[in-house]
Amino acid sequence: MFIINITYKTELEKVDQFLNEHIDFLNEQYELGNFLASGRKTPRTGGIILSKVDNKTELEKIIGKDPFKINELANYELTEFIPSKTCDELKFLME
Repeated sequence: MFIINITYKTELEKVDQFLNEHIDFLNEQYELGNFLASGRKTPRTGGIILSKVDNKTELEKIIGKDPFKINELANYELTEFIPSKTCDELKFLME
């Protein structure tokens, strides 16, 4: 499992030009079962994605399809982790 930490490296006006395409990318990844949760940071300097992809190389290929990555609007930091404890609602993460 990975936490994807996205940090914008350009002004929000440019990010917003590709926001709908980014949302389409996210929707596709949710449909494929690759992403579990996502959202904007506060303040709006980027976003966070929780991914259940277990192979870093595969995840990097997926991220390469993100319009924010394609258009060099953001940096991506990948943090791999193995959940060892969760609330009852998230027990499925420990598979």
